[in-house]
Amino acid sequence: MIVAKIMYINIKYPIMITKETIDSFINKIPPAPKALKETLLHLNTGDLIKAANAAKEDKALSSYLKILVNKPIYGFKNEVSEVSQIFGILGVSRSRQAVYNYMMTLLSPSKWVLFKLNRVVFYNLQADLSMNWQKILTHLDIDDSDILSSISLLPASIIVSEALFCEKKKDVELLRSVNQIDLNTILQRLCGVDLFDICQQIAQKWEMPQKISDILQAASGLKPSEDEMTNRLGKWMHLLLFYTLSQSKYIQAELNDFIDFQIDYVSDIYEEFSNLMEIT
Repeated sequence: MIVAKIMYINIKYPIMITKETIDSFINKIPPAPKALKETLLHLNTGDLIKAANAAKEDKALSSYLKILVNKPIYGFKNEVSEVSQIFGILGVSRSRQAVYNYMMTLLSPSKWVLFKLNRVVFYNLQADLSMNWQKILTHLDIDDSDILSSISLLPASIIVSEALFCEKKKDVELLRSVNQIDLNTILQRLCGVDLFDICQQIAQKWEMPQKISDILQAASGLKPSEDEMTNRLGKWMHLLLFYTLSQSKYIQAELNDFIDFQIDYVSDIYEEFSNLMEIT
């Protein structure tokens, strides 16, 4: 009965997400603006002063940084308003992470259709992921700015889903209600690539290190890496994504069950992760 119903859905509501559609979406992604490139260049060399001066030239970036770091999760008692002050407090690695987070917002829609999101909720999601990823890396005694920045690409999966499925919202919802499958699986079945493959394309377009793409692919839980450290970080990131999206505010945004949870993949670190997340 279920099979017959799915076939009916495909006939009456054809969902065509072709490779050309995805390539077209990727091609529409703007390259990093000059001010952003200069900011990252100076951050890569550890020059916070030059990085702040470059960031000031991008008013949208400056505004984003101010909104992001003044969220309660960052714990600053007084409002931080100057870019130089923000970078000075965050340091090189976390400043790079914040800039990558901003680059993700360049992809986000002005109005969300598939998910019940807005700018505030999306910024909160970025902040939650960033702060907890920092906690995880500190716990693992890993000090690597590229690895710290890798978490910035997770929200891109959500943006990509929104962009690809928003015009077929009813079709996607119907398919999910019939077969209880996640959006990542739907996309993979329809066009042969998943959300993490697409995010890797975004990372490559923005000239992010290959290391970032490798960790993100492992974080899917379906494509473990042969590199032990990459695979380990992928497990932590996989758990962090589900831990974050299980919070009530993101359930209300309909982000729960976004990607199928691969419990067997993360079983060896599940208890360690749970204990860490209980630490305030």
